[in-house]
Amino acid sequence: MKKIVYSLLFLAMTLGTSVNAQENVTFQLPPQEILQLADADMPPSISTDRKAENAFLSYRSRYKTINELSETELRLAGLRINPVTNINSRETFSERITFFDLKTSKEKVIAGLPAKGRFSNQSWNTSQSKFALTNTTDKGVELWIVDVKTQVAIKVYEDKLNANLGRPFSWISDSEVLVNVIPASRKALINTVDVIPTGPTVSVADGKEAQNRTYQDLLKNKNDEFNFEQLAISELVKVNIETGAKSKWKDAAMYTDVAISPDGQYVLVNEIKKPFSYLVTYSSFPSTDVVYDINGKLVKEIDHKELQEVVPKGFSSTIIGKRSLNWRADKPNTLYWVEALDGGDANKPAEYRDALYQVTAPFTSEKELLVKVKDRYRGVTWGNDEVALVRDAWYNTRNESTYLFNPSNPKQEPVRFFNRNTQDAYNNPGNFVTEMNDYGFNVLSINKGKLMLVGEGVSPEGILPFVDDFEIKTQKTSRLWRAKKSDKLETIARVIDPKKGIILEQIQSKTDYPNLYVRTIFQKGGKPKQVTFTKNPFEAMSKVSKELITYKRADGVELSGTLYLPPNYDKSKKEKLPMLMWAYPREFKDASTAGQVTTSENKFTSPSYGGPIFWALRGYAVLDDAAFPIIGEGKEEPNDTFVPQLVANAKAAIDAVDNLGFIDREKVAVGGHSYGAFMTANLLTHSNLFAAGIARSGAYNRTLTPFGFQSEQRNYWEAPDVYNIMAPFQNANKMKTPLLLIHGDADNNTGTFPMQSERYFNALKGLGATTRLVLLPKESHGYAAKENVLHMLWEQDQWLEKYVKNKGKEIEKK
Repeated sequence: MKKIVYSLLFLAMTLGTSVNAQENVTFQLPPQEILQLADADMPPSISTDRKAENAFLSYRSRYKTINELSETELRLAGLRINPVTNINSRETFSERITFFDLKTSKEKVIAGLPAKGRFSNQSWNTSQSKFALTNTTDKGVELWIVDVKTQVAIKVYEDKLNANLGRPFSWISDSEVLVNVIPASRKALINTVDVIPTGPTVSVADGKEAQNRTYQDLLKNKNDEFNFEQLAISELVKVNIETGAKSKWKDAAMYTDVAISPDGQYVLVNEIKKPFSYLVTYSSFPSTDVVYDINGKLVKEIDHKELQEVVPKGFSSTIIGKRSLNWRADKPNTLYWVEALDGGDANKPAEYRDALYQVTAPFTSEKELLVKVKDRYRGVTWGNDEVALVRDAWYNTRNESTYLFNPSNPKQEPVRFFNRNTQDAYNNPGNFVTEMNDYGFNVLSINKGKLMLVGEGVSPEGILPFVDDFEIKTQKTSRLWRAKKSDKLETIARVIDPKKGIILEQIQSKTDYPNLYVRTIFQKGGKPKQVTFTKNPFEAMSKVSKELITYKRADGVELSGTLYLPPNYDKSKKEKLPMLMWAYPREFKDASTAGQVTTSENKFTSPSYGGPIFWALRGYAVLDDAAFPIIGEGKEEPNDTFVPQLVANAKAAIDAVDNLGFIDREKVAVGGHSYGAFMTANLLTHSNLFAAGIARSGAYNRTLTPFGFQSEQRNYWEAPDVYNIMAPFQNANKMKTPLLLIHGDADNNTGTFPMQSERYFNALKGLGATTRLVLLPKESHGYAAKENVLHMLWEQDQWLEKYVKNKGKEIEKK
């Protein structure tokens, strides 16, 4: 790759010489050991039909370019929009799409489709006979349809689609689609940079609590409001794929969701309304849900929501009024929704929290109660007139339940079962299998009074997926099949035919890329048939040792991590290596679930730009995904003892690898991204365990996220000590370990404003700490541009080489 000259702003000390100003640096490349992996071609992703007979392969570049990230972008109401092309400016595109015959494992070129494009929004029609996708040109978004039988593509709409609010089309039937089109009436956007203000921007509070988290990319003034409205407005146009006929279906409005009833006779449309807000994103703006007939005639307004700036505090709190409005999958034209019975306030006592209601076309009758649930509604799976399932959950207890209920008889008491801890992976019963009904919607697969469950199979013996029968009458399960323990990792992708026991699964190993296989579970001793054959693109990792290690924290909590050692490392000689540890803290309500192992050493070793595995090829021991549970049992919140638990987790990890004899514990680095960056800064502040740290895109001053962060529900004024003790910024005077700070200068994640790293760096620099700040141009919370990613890897490598692998050498020279 050619070096591209682009100025990076470093507000930091250089790697070689201390300076007190900025440093202009061109993009750099990491060492060859890292570059060969970080720049390897991406294998294609796959989208299969229900029967696993036909598929489409999508090829994309591993990264965008800095030129792509530099295209025009407007940040409005939580969205990032390219106003020229009218699609998410951060959209991930595929460059090439091909057809793949899963029966013969043959790949074919799709006739008519551009050989190279920017493809996205892929979608099968109901009968799986056609495959829709968009292509974004320099002018806008086109709609293409591929005929699965002939593998011929046709463009059914020119580059006038509006994809600013999501996928810009909806299937009406196998031969018709509704398309969101930019109206001719759209007005020219306001250049907010050059416009002269006519007055101040004023926000008001009316005395009601509005404890929203710190969102980014919000509307800021009337000009932003105008631009958002223009970019959100679409006309809905009906397109006949067979004939090419187009007809306007609805006039211009700010349409978001468009849902066709199972019988294809009605359309549920959600429209954004005014007034807008400068405090929340567009999903909380006022909206209406309206039902039209298939010809676009108004049938009934089902719901109107006011601006949702005020929601009671707590993760189990919700809005007042209708939510989760949708069509019943097992009925031709019945709408259902959920309403809170406690005012949406999780802090108020209530016997029942939510209720599920329905109404049938023509939607003029009173709403009909279907079932009430004890905790907060989390989803429904429809079956038939007598059998349906509904789930509820409560965040504070991490509890989840499933209910069997009779949708035709609301007086029949629902049966509550699978009452379980959502964090208890070992006892996860799995998910109920669905199959497509005559309407083309997924409903429960019911066979002779039984349902079917498919589980990931996390267990003390490893990850061994399973298929169970579930007796509706007794709610008892019986095992039909379970994967055998081996050096492979199996994952069930889909049940193709529940009655015949045919499943589509993914099988992989440390060095075998994940490929698809078809297995018949009722066939004893039968072997799965491989249907895709993607090769390992990371052969350089094949000689790296990979092992899942388990160990204990000082208080007895079970921990684990995946340990990588350099190629051809002789474990018997136990050469002392420098080590890089990478982690992300997670909150738990009990120690037993916190100690469960939920990963497998048989997972394919795929180096991601955001992970640490590259450094195994640079002579480091790497402990990836080290368990960092933060536990708060009973009434105690996890964050009440965040710092001591964090340090205890780190010490246990270092002790475990040191006890194996592989590392020099004086040369250990720790790193993490986002909340992992917050963890890293805290570990360097409150312990002497590490030689250096890498913190990417983190938040370090918790007074800047005063209404909660991560899993913390209390606000700053309720728990000031917790916020202050956990905040590296407030404790910057204690931090003396070298810390590399990296942040995308266009970060859009809640709470992790680039200012967090800038202000933390200034504090560290002012207090005499060794630190370096790298702001990656145009990058969001995750990094996308090739130039930025490769430079980031170079920065990390330089930092580790100086402050970890070669720790103390400069002092020796002096």
